[in-house]
Amino acid sequence: MIPPPHSEHGVDELCAAGLELYTRALREGRVSGADVDAAPCLVDFGLLHPAVTDPTRLEPADPAVAMHRLLRASADRVADERRREQRLAETFEPLLRLDGQRTTTSDLPGISVLSGIAQINEAITTAMADASHELLAIQPYDGRSPAARLAASLGRDQALLDRGGRIRTLYQHTQRHSPAVIARYEQLDGDAEARTLDQVTERLVVVDGTIAFIPANKDRTLALEVRHPVLINHFVITFDRLWHMATPMFPQAAPQPALGGVTPRQRTIAALLIEGHTDAVIAERLGLNVRTAREHIAKLASTLGSESRAQLGYLIGRSGILDQE
Repeated sequence: MIPPPHSEHGVDELCAAGLELYTRALREGRVSGADVDAAPCLVDFGLLHPAVTDPTRLEPADPAVAMHRLLRASADRVADERRREQRLAETFEPLLRLDGQRTTTSDLPGISVLSGIAQINEAITTAMADASHELLAIQPYDGRSPAARLAASLGRDQALLDRGGRIRTLYQHTQRHSPAVIARYEQLDGDAEARTLDQVTERLVVVDGTIAFIPANKDRTLALEVRHPVLINHFVITFDRLWHMATPMFPQAAPQPALGGVTPRQRTIAALLIEGHTDAVIAERLGLNVRTAREHIAKLASTLGSESRAQLGYLIGRSGILDQE
């Protein structure tokens, strides 16, 4: 068997360059330190060591001695791990006795952490495979195209509809004309509805009123799988209240009326401006990029006749647009 090149072999292998250099060291009695740069595994194995008379040169060691030294170090590590296992067992033994004394009332459905997009998607897919009643979802815009995510969930959603289930989803108004979102509902066949709001909560998925999934960090690479009935009920109530305030999008889209020349989105922006939010926060809350948010702020300022940010706040309060239904 030909040894692998140094860049490809593992920590317990000898590369071709190392074998060749060790052979030369045995033949010539020593090699230069520069030669070892191409095969540092020889030093790691203890097959070469600095010469006593000239530290810049290395001499070959007895391979039997080098192997014995490495095996002894390996045996010491194994013994250390076994002692650590024993210590852990002794540490946890009283805790396990306490855990065994718990009553069944503490074993209610709870919360578990899911790590990584793949694990989160797998857990949702598993929950959806057993679902037969309803999927509730809140899908805020995160600045990325939803096409890939929607395509991945299309099959499992259609399977729920085929079993007679129902799907209700809330988006932000910015997604009313998203090609990916529109295409999704054109492909679904069954009782699927979508509505929109200016602002929605963080992402939420509730399956059959028994399992919920919510993000556990900002980039959504961690999620909580929630099975506690009290929390599930809270999620469902929150969703229903948002749903009744939302504007229908699919299957029958409802228009968003403008009052006094001010659109619903501009009224929402006006409310956020009065609260003192920055352009970046307003954009994030409404699912817009900052440039688009600033364009809406400029249009609102033009409608109200404002020439400055400070004057805009005054004119918003004076106009009464936030009092309009």
